[in-house]
Amino acid sequence: MSGPLSLDEVRPSSPDQRHLFEKAQELEAAFLSEMLMHAGLSESPDGFGGGIGEDQFASYLRAEQARGIVAQGGIGLAQAIFESLAQAEQAKHEN
Repeated sequence: MSGPLSLDEVRPSSPDQRHLFEKAQELEAAFLSEMLMHAGLSESPDGFGGGIGEDQFASYLRAEQARGIVAQGGIGLAQAIFESLAQAEQAKHEN
């Protein structure tokens, strides 16, 4: 069984497909960022935390961590979204 594909492995046949895959990766990163937030990642500790400043910048940290997860192959969501978008785009061009 193979894992999620990276942009280099997709080998898009056109710049449009490359763009679709990049957008699919952005969507996966946004999803993962939300999941990391709900999992409690980057929550300030009650005792000696960074205060309000830490809370304000925690979303940036989660977004970067999510992008890092996607860059390492992610959870396969980007691949599924890309394949769906590519099929829809192909069907659109066939009509």
